[in-house]
Amino acid sequence: MTVALAHEHVPGPRADADTVVLIGSLGSDRSMWNPQIGPLSASVHVLAVDLRGHGQSPVPAGPYSMAELAEDVLALLDSLDLERVHLVGLSIGGAISQWIAIHRPERVQTLTLLCTSTKFGDPAQWIDRAAGVRASGTESLADAALTRWFTAELLARDTDLVDRYRTMIVDTPGEGYASCCEALAGWDSRADLGRISAPTLVLAGLQDPATTPTDLKIIADGVAGSTFRVLDPAAHLANVEQAGPVTAAIAAHIGSNSYTTGRAAAHDVGMAVRRSVLGDAHVDRSILARTEFTAPFQDFITRTAWGDIWNRPGLDHKTRRLLTLAILTAVGNEHELDMHIRAALRAGVPPDELAEVFLHTAVYAGVPNSNSAFALANSAITDASSAIEAEEGTS
Repeated sequence: MTVALAHEHVPGPRADADTVVLIGSLGSDRSMWNPQIGPLSASVHVLAVDLRGHGQSPVPAGPYSMAELAEDVLALLDSLDLERVHLVGLSIGGAISQWIAIHRPERVQTLTLLCTSTKFGDPAQWIDRAAGVRASGTESLADAALTRWFTAELLARDTDLVDRYRTMIVDTPGEGYASCCEALAGWDSRADLGRISAPTLVLAGLQDPATTPTDLKIIADGVAGSTFRVLDPAAHLANVEQAGPVTAAIAAHIGSNSYTTGRAAAHDVGMAVRRSVLGDAHVDRSILARTEFTAPFQDFITRTAWGDIWNRPGLDHKTRRLLTLAILTAVGNEHELDMHIRAALRAGVPPDELAEVFLHTAVYAGVPNSNSAFALANSAITDASSAIEAEEGTS
């Protein structure tokens, strides 16, 4: 039976942005991902989770299995209506991410595995550790865990970090930690690596004593087309010790690179220009009518027509309005023409200027098209006058 995982869901810049899910290490909570959450949320939605028995998540009695831990994550995705996500997992989080990529491949857009393994050593050591934690609590192993998490050099120079992460380990419920140890004891994905089809990035810490670069290379060799990289210096929590490079590598892998960021910026600029030219009411109606099928075209128009061409400094918006009216008249696009006529009137373009545009177009593009433009403009002017009269009658 699944449990409802505590989580932090940080929205990205756009409602339709992808979501990256961050799943952390044994003995951690979701704050271990703080170095990544802010930078990644500039381009995508970010979902950082506490495993069952960790952080603020429930602590059911163990033992746990890797399948149960993975199903908890999938249940959270279902509750948030997230069909496909970018999975990022470190240590046991990497094992959970592997399980999902193997057994639920349709849910995974990309896979990033950090400091994890296909098999975490001798199962007996995990059973012994679970028994020790149940007997003495997580404080009994906190200092030893820190020497695996960070290089000796980092531990020596950053006492605040040591204190913060030691508290994180000590605050982990003993039953949750022990039960996840038992899940690690039963984990072995070596025979199933070939079933992972998601684009996969594999990151190892050169100084990691828990999951060595050799362990990570086994994953990279087993997953077709994967990318392998070793970070130096970095121990088990490489996302903290090498925060910048890890964040940049994840961002590039999931497509949240400078190109994607530039597209998002162009979309934002384009949306602002689109609203200023066509009005909020029209744009809001268009957004409400958008479907999964039409969304790519809407994004294209917003970025290119509004974010680029309409935003160029060579012509002011009024001139571009009049050009647009002339061109739409010339090509006979009555639907778009009607929209732009009404937008021009709302923006204060005088009707006599519209008439000059259509007269000029009649000479060079044909009388029938300008005749249609006059009819559309006349209807729009009448509607605008009626709206003004109705407003004055109620004032």
